[in-house]
Amino acid sequence: MYTPFDNPTPRQVQPGEYPALDEALAVVNRDVAATLPDQGPLRLMALPHWEEGEPENVYVTLPNGEWWGNELWAGFPDSPRKEPLTALAAVAAVAEAAQDTLTECLWQAWPVCTVHDLGMHLGEAEGRPVWRCAGAGRDPQHVRAAVGELGTVHSGR
Repeated sequence: MYTPFDNPTPRQVQPGEYPALDEALAVVNRDVAATLPDQGPLRLMALPHWEEGEPENVYVTLPNGEWWGNELWAGFPDSPRKEPLTALAAVAAVAEAAQDTLTECLWQAWPVCTVHDLGMHLGEAEGRPVWRCAGAGRDPQHVRAAVGELGTVHSGR
């Protein structure tokens, strides 16, 4: 437990501590490698919850430990609703957190549609998390790739 005035030190999450998050991060890191090859893989960091007895907060961070945005669901893999979390929901949560961290910490849109040169948004298609492009207003919006599959459509910039 810590007070709001304390500055707790984040710790790197070790492989196997949060298996669903490990697997989801590996999927998202495929997109990072395909679109930002010099960035290095994202990782998971944890901070203790400010209330004693509550699960720690886990974040998706840059390789240097910097992050932006909210923690992944507290008590992961149990959602706040206490429903079991599916692997697809874990991928969506990690992808959203990765997008927040990369966009805000690097000050650039991520991921970017190579057809329209626009930042894409997380969506869902056929029950899978996908990267969706708005189509630049002249083309219809479209799904560019499923999360983890940007390497199959990314042609470089």
